[in-house]
Amino acid sequence: MKNNKNKTLFVFSLILIFLCNSCATWEDAEIRLSPPKSTREVRIADIEKTLADNPARSIHLIGMYNEIYGKESIHSVDSENDQQKMESLRTQAVDNMIAMQTKAITEKRWDAAASLARSLAVLGIQVEHTGIEPDLLLQEAKDSLAQGKDLQAFLAAVHSHELRALEAGDAMLFLERAFKTKQRRTALYFLNAALESGRNIEITPEIRSFAQGRDSARDMIKGVATVIVDRGIRVERGRGMIDRVLGSAFFVDSSGLLITNYHVVTSEVDPSYEGYSRMFIRLGDSASARIPAKVIGWDKTLDLALIKAEITPEYVFSVVDSVIPSVGDTVLAIGSPGGLEKTVTSGIVSALGRRFLQIGDVMQIDAAVNHGNSGGPVIDTAGRLVGVVFAGVEQFEGMNFAVPAERLAAALPAMLKGGKAKRPWLGLSLTQTREGAQIIYAAPLTPAAEQLVSEGSYITMLNGEKISAPQGALIAALQDKLFPFEPGELVALATSDGKQRVIQTVERPETPLAEAARNDSKERLVSALFGLILEPSVGRSMTPTYLIKSIVRGSVADEAGLSPQDPVRIHGFIVDEKEGYVLLDINVKKRASGYLETTMRLPALLDSPDTL
Repeated sequence: MKNNKNKTLFVFSLILIFLCNSCATWEDAEIRLSPPKSTREVRIADIEKTLADNPARSIHLIGMYNEIYGKESIHSVDSENDQQKMESLRTQAVDNMIAMQTKAITEKRWDAAASLARSLAVLGIQVEHTGIEPDLLLQEAKDSLAQGKDLQAFLAAVHSHELRALEAGDAMLFLERAFKTKQRRTALYFLNAALESGRNIEITPEIRSFAQGRDSARDMIKGVATVIVDRGIRVERGRGMIDRVLGSAFFVDSSGLLITNYHVVTSEVDPSYEGYSRMFIRLGDSASARIPAKVIGWDKTLDLALIKAEITPEYVFSVVDSVIPSVGDTVLAIGSPGGLEKTVTSGIVSALGRRFLQIGDVMQIDAAVNHGNSGGPVIDTAGRLVGVVFAGVEQFEGMNFAVPAERLAAALPAMLKGGKAKRPWLGLSLTQTREGAQIIYAAPLTPAAEQLVSEGSYITMLNGEKISAPQGALIAALQDKLFPFEPGELVALATSDGKQRVIQTVERPETPLAEAARNDSKERLVSALFGLILEPSVGRSMTPTYLIKSIVRGSVADEAGLSPQDPVRIHGFIVDEKEGYVLLDINVKKRASGYLETTMRLPALLDSPDTL
């Protein structure tokens, strides 16, 4: 009995202690608790957090805020305070961007300063006192020249000249270096730039003669190498077989930098590859020495890679005077088909504007190309680089493709920084109609989706410029406009719904629509993947029924014979990221067939070229 009494007293004491502590804790909590923040306050806090370290993000978030609350604020009693707050935050963000640019200039980080100059220009701010983009690019070019980085110097100087003509003295600096390093086409470019300045300048007959001369195919062969990627031994059916990849490459700088295809050197840089891989180049025949080489940078979207070997080449190809050939022009392809070094084949430009890669377009040629030609140069009859071989279609003889030289020149600055080239991304899928570039899909969790860019609207201007292009080339032209920008920069996007947005770009995913497939519904994804724009419909089936609102011309759905107002039910949606495709299983009642119900499986690639 006594034991039970003691137990009761012990339990009672514990309860009293707990209650006392609880009261104290509750009183403390009441002091600490504050009213919950509204979504407006949370968004304003997010803007304020990014002001110091990422003011461009602040500008983007202000755009988001205005898109979400703009209409509400018009009728709100606090609308004036709201607008004043946003203006104040925007001013702080701009001031911080100018301060960051000033610091970058002080530290001679010219590419960072030029990047900030582009973003400030999008906001309508010309920072003459700290530096505009042509000045910064020219300074970068001069510094690179002083450091012996000729390729970087030439590319930056050309870009500066495109924005604002070089003065004669500046053009002469680069002309003399091009003459010294025996880069004839580069010398001609800067000779013309010097002459266009209108000033009387002294150019020695030797330099003028060299620049205006012409290289032969025999000369250029000396600047082409065979690429060998040794991947050891692979076992097939119990037998060991030599595993190696053959390709071609050509020198673009006297320091030993070469261009080849990404697919040739994939095993050197792809983290998913787990086997043995060693890369070499060879300048002569099969008896010539193998020279070790390494990958400097790569751009998978264009199937390009920059590699380096410790050798001084006899010939260097110019990449600064981008030449766009015409259909029917004669071209030569130089490479090592089947490992047969220094092979030259001829043909014509069969077509331009082929959409084979994620970004931009490529040219089709009929010069003979085989395994081993990948990465080799394509030149015209004047000895100018016009492209880089990257693919052929085995089933169709004479159907081969090359990346245009102008895209190589645009891609090189990012590859020269080393590693994977980072490209900007808004998150849009487009189609070209008679009215222009129409937005058919905005991927979730992307800059475009954050700022509520309207699907169905048309892009009217990009960075204040109306982009025009021939039929079928408008999307590639928009991509080209965005291509030189770095992720994180600001872009001005105007659409046909009257909206003008300033959007911060992010890094483009390796396969954009694969990432979208992880974050969005299949009903929305079919517009970007299959060109199938749906709207909900009433149906008796347990499976949701849709009506086809519209069909994208030339899309998978168009080729399958689907048409607007056809009822559709989706039964399966299979995504295979590894192989890069999607399968869509549908039941459709085609109006054109008297509403006869048909089961179809439609395939599509995740690697769509119509994205921005």
